[in-house]
Amino acid sequence: MRPNYTLPRLYLDQRMSGEIDLDRAQANYFGTVLRKQVGDCVRLFNAQDGEWAAEIVEKGRKTMRLAVREQLRDPLRVPDIRLLFAPLRKHRTTIVIEKATELGVRILQPVVTERTQFQTFNMERAQSQVIEAAEQTERLDLPTLFEPIGLDEALKSSRPLIFADEAGGECVVGAVSSIGLPVDVLIGPEGGFTHDERERIRALDRTVPVTLGPRILRADTAAIGLLMLIQSTIGDCRITA
Repeated sequence: MRPNYTLPRLYLDQRMSGEIDLDRAQANYFGTVLRKQVGDCVRLFNAQDGEWAAEIVEKGRKTMRLAVREQLRDPLRVPDIRLLFAPLRKHRTTIVIEKATELGVRILQPVVTERTQFQTFNMERAQSQVIEAAEQTERLDLPTLFEPIGLDEALKSSRPLIFADEAGGECVVGAVSSIGLPVDVLIGPEGGFTHDERERIRALDRTVPVTLGPRILRADTAAIGLLMLIQSTIGDCRITA
């Protein structure tokens, strides 16, 4: 059976076998919001099992039971890209999380910098945004979302670090092509990094400063642009003949 992309899909953190009882929120989504009935088909997915077709076999006011039928797609992991980003204003943080998920980031790591104005980070809300974005974009896994850490802690990794530096740097495509995967991507806060922070970042042997052009971009715009360039160069967005 080939995937029918018109069927609604739901992330489900459990084994895809037998019959599955949805929780109240999931049952409400399919039954009340989408008005699905017994006999209708839906799609379920997770990183371990891939995507499966399921049929609604029971429906109550606040409950729903699905019978898993057959696999539609095998599990598929995205390229090993970790996005390090400073929490922004509420709606702009949402944009970063949603678009990074859509663009195939494997790890989302909030980083608190000296100029981070919004240091509170709602993990529950962010995880919901990750799931919703994955459901919408036909992705088969979820990016791993970690609790916020400080900049110095984030810089302890040994992975190559693509640093979007307002002061300039290499062409993104050329820099990324010579590095490959896995890779970390660092985006600053609103207002950018302080001089001391930039010096610490650039002092690392593994740091590759890159430029995103002659204009100063908002942090969320920079994240989207940089991720797209990386994915189209060494990731799963490459166009092949």
